[in-house]
Amino acid sequence: MNIIISTLNAKYIHTSLSIRYLKAYAQPDYEVQLAEYTIKDPIMNIVGDLHSKKPDVVGFSCYIWNIEETMKVIAMLKKINPELIIILGGPEVTYDVNDWLDQIPGADFIVMGEGEVTFKSLLSEIEGSQDYKRIGGIAYREDGKKIIQPQNGKVDLKSLPTPYRLEEDRRDLSKRVTYIETSRGCPFSCQFCLSSIEVGVRYFDREKIKEDIRYLMNNGAKTIKFVDRTFNISRSYAMDMFQFLIDEHQPGVVFQFEITADIMRPEVIQFLNDKAPAGLFRFEIGVQSTNDHTNDLVMRRQNFEKLTRTVTMVKEGKKIDQHLDLIAGLPEEDYLTFKKTFNDVFALRPEEMQLGFLKMLRGTGLRIRADEHRYIYSEHAPYEILGNNVLSFDDIVRIKQVEDVLEKYWNDHRMDHATEYLVNTVFQSPFDFFQAFGTFWDQQGWSRIGHQLEDLFKRLLQFLAFREPSQLETITGLMKLDYFNNQKFKPRKPWWEPSLDKQGRKEIYDAILSEPELLGDKYSALGLNEKEIHKHTLLEALPFDLGIYLTEGTIIEKPSIMLTYFDPGGNGSKVFAMPDSGISVL
Repeated sequence: MNIIISTLNAKYIHTSLSIRYLKAYAQPDYEVQLAEYTIKDPIMNIVGDLHSKKPDVVGFSCYIWNIEETMKVIAMLKKINPELIIILGGPEVTYDVNDWLDQIPGADFIVMGEGEVTFKSLLSEIEGSQDYKRIGGIAYREDGKKIIQPQNGKVDLKSLPTPYRLEEDRRDLSKRVTYIETSRGCPFSCQFCLSSIEVGVRYFDREKIKEDIRYLMNNGAKTIKFVDRTFNISRSYAMDMFQFLIDEHQPGVVFQFEITADIMRPEVIQFLNDKAPAGLFRFEIGVQSTNDHTNDLVMRRQNFEKLTRTVTMVKEGKKIDQHLDLIAGLPEEDYLTFKKTFNDVFALRPEEMQLGFLKMLRGTGLRIRADEHRYIYSEHAPYEILGNNVLSFDDIVRIKQVEDVLEKYWNDHRMDHATEYLVNTVFQSPFDFFQAFGTFWDQQGWSRIGHQLEDLFKRLLQFLAFREPSQLETITGLMKLDYFNNQKFKPRKPWWEPSLDKQGRKEIYDAILSEPELLGDKYSALGLNEKEIHKHTLLEALPFDLGIYLTEGTIIEKPSIMLTYFDPGGNGSKVFAMPDSGISVL
């Protein structure tokens, strides 16, 4: 048989771990081809490519992000070749199987739950006697009747062959995210999450995993993401793996983990702060809500005080970036209580803060009991909520406006100085700033068009001129600092009109050349001559004392000069402060 296993990833850089497990387990009895696409690829292109491979069997790994497009691919493939056998698997089709058999008439079989053993057994029956009743964990039709056969017991994870050493993956390891799992299952019972359905946590062979990680690094993998639902559920296990990764990591490799922050012990964090190289690890932490009543309703145990301690200790260590998740739309969390959740989490100043919206996933307790909180939600994946008894659709639209500008203006860290001033000084809270700006952004129609970096500065300036004109001069100065701070090379033309005329710039440069210590020892150490200072620096007048701001974080309304040096090698910029010497500005 000519067998293909396929999936549609969200982006090209993503890879599917599930189809690699299926291929590895099917070998050597069955030679399986992998075919990965993205949800942005034209359907005709996907179908054309799959058809050109002349398959007898095609399996699709299905998730909420790809099911709608996958259904279109299946329908077209079946029209072209009605004899083609199509097998579906993955979390999206594991639940409500009876419904999926109706929705996807082109699917011949659905594999429920863990698929390695089941998929191989199914291939054996397709090729052999076709006695499908002998296989547990599948659904299919027979003589017009739906047959749904219960799943078998759990797979012995230590018996699974490695999916990380496929020859066809080697050349692209440096270009794509490599997903790896050291355990399956989750100890928690969060009712909005599919992981809560599987009871208990099972582990792969630890030493085999270490060998796989060595192989991946030796073959160029740069971003390795652990998909374990709670990497640190076992402290001894996490410590052993952290130590291994610290001892044997290679330059440029980054490891990402999903951790439960409130169970992480201070001594573990201190170990990481002391031993881990900066940038080696990245933590993803699901906060979701700081509302205790809401957390109780979704059976989510969380101690926000301990979570705060963990996030704060990690941040103070300056070694590990943190990505904190929120979910809008959880039970009994209305607009105002979600605003509190947002402000509670933003106060921790995570490097990234993702604002997501509740998705009523098939099989979860929250979807099963949706009527209890009068949830309404989309019938199509990803089943995002449209409202409930305390959160209207209008509220959801407003929170989506917050999400849009949060991503552009905080998570990308283009304007940290300006944003900090706005959320601390100008607006009552961080949420109030992002909401006001997000609403204005939407009203201008900017959410429907693309933006260059300079456009983002101009958009914020336009909003502030409308909303807070009295603060405009100071905030504009901070935005100029942000802009220069984030440039790898000297910009050809900043987004603002220069504040110094030619004569003013000449006088300042002459003063610096004759007395470079005006800008401090770090500037003097650069040893710039007259040609270099004109070629690699820019000057700008600011309405506040830059030196005091950089050292103390305090805005003192006293003019100063900002000199920014742009490393000609593209290594970024350095900002230096010079007291204003009476130079007139334009």
